[in-house]
Amino acid sequence: MAEFLIGVAGSLAATALLMAVGWLLSSRARRWVLAAFARSAGLGVQRIHLHQKSASADLAAEAARAGWVGVLAGRGNELTRDTFLPLWSDAGWQPRPIRILLPDPEPGHDTWLVRRQEEVRAGDPGLRTGLLAEQVRINARYLASAARGKENCEIRFYDLPNHFRVVITERTAFLTIYQSSVHGRKSPCIVARRPGQIYDFAQRIFSSAWESGRVPSTTD
Repeated sequence: MAEFLIGVAGSLAATALLMAVGWLLSSRARRWVLAAFARSAGLGVQRIHLHQKSASADLAAEAARAGWVGVLAGRGNELTRDTFLPLWSDAGWQPRPIRILLPDPEPGHDTWLVRRQEEVRAGDPGLRTGLLAEQVRINARYLASAARGKENCEIRFYDLPNHFRVVITERTAFLTIYQSSVHGRKSPCIVARRPGQIYDFAQRIFSSAWESGRVPSTTD
């Protein structure tokens, strides 16, 4: 686990540096520098959104046509909204593997979910104690109901640092890096294509969390 966390920290630091350089330049220069750097470094970065919510349209389109979908969410709110509606609606649904990872909402005084709650609470005083876990439970129940009767759709809970969101398909990865004291929707989102180092990194994060994830019990 220590090796995994060190790898995450190193990759996030490199990504943050790339983003910092890009946002110091003009819009046209950003695109040029980003494309050139991504090609030379093999990162596979296609686009960077200043806010995660700006990536919703691209994410919805990718989820609708993907052959498989993996989501590691910070709390799972967007999974219940229009962005992911094609995964659950009868009109858009198709048999395909769908794997959802949510933070483990089990009570605890020093869980990763509690730590994230305290971070965001500094910028959102309305995020009372226990509210984040309550929202995760509500979203998990919604997803369990939406996935009922659908093949190859699984939900698990993870207990890892709640510092990023990963949405990944066989072609594209959407990696959101959560900022301290800021909700995920206001944090920057990197869109990376396969093949590329950022895509591979996102896949490693998701796979590691999935393998160690807890299957929800009937009482969750």
